[in-house]
Amino acid sequence: MNIMEQVVMDKKGNAIAVQISMTRYKKILEKLEELDDIKAFDKAMKRKHQFIPFEDSVKHHKSSRKK
Repeated sequence: MNIMEQVVMDKKGNAIAVQISMTRYKKILEKLEELDDIKAFDKAMKRKHQFIPFEDSVKHHKSSRKK
C-alpha cells in the first residue's frame, strides 16, 4: 500500500498535523471502530453472566411495558 501523507509544521519546525487522503482516513476510522468493538466484547466477557430462560425474559419485558 502506498501511503501519501504531508506533515504540517509550525514556524519553529515542530510537526503539528498530518494530511492524509479521505480514503485512508476512512479506513483508519473503520479500524478504530473495530478496535472499540473488540474492547467492548473483551470487557463484557470478563463480567460474570447470569442467564435466564428466554420465556422469562419475554414475560419480564411484557410486564414492564406501559399499556
